[in-house]
Amino acid sequence: MKAKIQADTKTFNKGQFVGDYEPKNNNVYAKTCTLESMHVAEFEELGIPADQRVKQDGIAFLKTLPDHSVPCCFFDPQYRGVLDKMNYGNEGARQKGRATLTQMHTVTIGSFIYEIDRVLVPSGHLFLWVDKFHLVEGVTSWFECTYMNVVDLITWNKERFGMGYRTRRMGEYLVVLQKAPKRAKGVWSVHNIPDVWSEKQMKDHPHSKPIKLQSALIEAVTRKGDVVIDPAAGSFSVMKSAYAVGRHFIGCDLEG
Repeated sequence: MKAKIQADTKTFNKGQFVGDYEPKNNNVYAKTCTLESMHVAEFEELGIPADQRVKQDGIAFLKTLPDHSVPCCFFDPQYRGVLDKMNYGNEGARQKGRATLTQMHTVTIGSFIYEIDRVLVPSGHLFLWVDKFHLVEGVTSWFECTYMNVVDLITWNKERFGMGYRTRRMGEYLVVLQKAPKRAKGVWSVHNIPDVWSEKQMKDHPHSKPIKLQSALIEAVTRKGDVVIDPAAGSFSVMKSAYAVGRHFIGCDLEG
């Protein structure tokens, strides 16, 4: 992972945005800023395909994106958190697909989040999927070298029983992070999203995610025509969610 951001004054210029940043304890204070992300046509002019499935390494993909260019990112790190914690060796039929996916080391996850932090506009959002063991043990080391702040948490009730020696897992967790400056007014526009969301899990991918929840969150933090990214897209559910609310999608997956 790259070295921790130095605590000196930085000036960022992007479109209509001009902000003087003064990092304080890994937080950033912005004196003035307007939140302007890039339009989809600008990405396409750079040779970055939009609104389609792309087979590519996620970090390599993120490195092609300009600084401060997108308002919203979803990231579902591929790890064996639950499987390893439960000491499962020969996974059952429901876990075999998940076990064969390429796993991410903690350092790799940190590298993803560092790049995501770079491409998000000020006050942009990262929606980070985690399991219950990562939630309890903490994931702050993943974003300690960034300007990210945890601002909320959503529990997804999958409406189906999962694994468990004791309780059976029915949920997954979405950590909501916001790049500094941290604020809700003028950035988060939808206020009827519950922090426990019930939506049946689809079976089209080992890590399938709730389309309607993702659509609601995209609608809350972006505007019509904005671009949403996902550098580890899996089933490309974020692309479907973005389509549903009139947003564009840019992203990739190792499996395509």
